[in-house]
Amino acid sequence: MPRAVAVMAKDYPAGASTQAHFHPRGQLLHAVDGVMLAKTAQGAWIVPPRHALWIPPNTVHCVDMRAAVSLRTAYIRIEEAAAIPAQCKVIAVPVLLREAILALLEEPVLYDEAGRGGALATLVIHEVARAAKAEFELPLPTDRRLAALCEALIDNCALPLDIDDWATRFGLSRRTLTRRFRAETGLSFAEWRRRLRAISAAALLTEGAKAESTAHRVGYRSASALIAMMRRR
Repeated sequence: MPRAVAVMAKDYPAGASTQAHFHPRGQLLHAVDGVMLAKTAQGAWIVPPRHALWIPPNTVHCVDMRAAVSLRTAYIRIEEAAAIPAQCKVIAVPVLLREAILALLEEPVLYDEAGRGGALATLVIHEVARAAKAEFELPLPTDRRLAALCEALIDNCALPLDIDDWATRFGLSRRTLTRRFRAETGLSFAEWRRRLRAISAAALLTEGAKAESTAHRVGYRSASALIAMMRRR
């Protein structure tokens, strides 16, 4: 499409998943409603409602819908995307950016670049570029066994297995697992799992889940224990 920004509205049911794919444009994957988990070779990002994930051009990624998701996606042409940092990042979508995307959806596909549509497209680019990064990132290891461990926890972060259990399951010594995990993610296994649980809890709470049920779903015995951990973070 011969325009700087293209926008699309699409809804997905809970449990839907995309195959690994990429776009020649940069993509702002914006969830109006619902929670998504996006993955690339470099990391995983949980995207709760009213947040978005910036995906640079030509980045291979896949997206799992953790709940029914309403997407309002903006695709930014590679030339304009060069003004935006070339790393994936989750942002809290400011009201101005959200309204600009929704307004651009009302314009013709081939909007007038010198008119309202062009002004809205420019605003979208500027707002994405200046948006602050939210702490919803989980680095992923490249080691096949460690990656499988992380996938299992992402699927169910309440699993009660400790580091020795995981080491045994994947045929590693505790020392090897600990050393490789930190080398590949920059985090200890315990800190990585705490971050996963905090991110998962934040997404559930944003969706309206009760604190007590959220605590059990992410592996804590009580809401007070979960809240204490999240406050420390």
